[in-house]
Amino acid sequence: MKAVCSLLLVVVAPALFMATTAVAAPVAQVVRCESKDMQRVFCPMDTRKGVQLVRQLSESACIRETSWGVEGQAVWVSENCRAEFARRIEPGKAVRRAVRCESRGRVEVCPVQLRGAPVRLLRQQSVLPCREGRSWGYGRNEIWVSRGCQGLFEVGAEDGSGFVQTPRKVVCESKGEQRRECGVSVVRRVTLVEQLSSATCREGETWGWDAYGIWVDDGCRAEFSVD
Repeated sequence: MKAVCSLLLVVVAPALFMATTAVAAPVAQVVRCESKDMQRVFCPMDTRKGVQLVRQLSESACIRETSWGVEGQAVWVSENCRAEFARRIEPGKAVRRAVRCESRGRVEVCPVQLRGAPVRLLRQQSVLPCREGRSWGYGRNEIWVSRGCQGLFEVGAEDGSGFVQTPRKVVCESKGEQRRECGVSVVRRVTLVEQLSSATCREGETWGWDAYGIWVDDGCRAEFSVD
């Protein structure tokens, strides 16, 4: 069983980030570059403002200065790295770096270049819960998932400045009046933004939260803001 892993870069506008939708960064030029048979391949592109990896396409890990890099007016890939690259987003815009990693029941590992950066759960995508330390975690240059956890994980800044400080919106739904856990890393608080169900959403009774996520019960369906 192979891990499902992809990289997304998300530009955060002043409005709240919609965690229910993964939005790719608007970029002027995207170049696909593919290494086959372990060969190094050069792909011409505008590198004057820097280059960022937008989406990994290969099962082989794409790690900067190991299996991809920049040389002159080209990006290069090697060791069977296949990915899409773009010019770096102009300064002043907040950028979320998100990695999708999915378990089909067993432990899966998704390689990602961390360089000491922290990782948090941006949005749980599976019915089975994603709980840090139990069904997901991260190491030196990898994120791991297990027990059916499928999630979108945010990678913090490598310079130690942490994560993008913009609240995230998460929709959590209790269907068939069953309790549902929606995993998301919470630092400060969760607030209810909009009730979507006819059933009442009352904090402490039909919904609540802890550091690992939000829970809903008894038919409560709502949109929440996570800080």
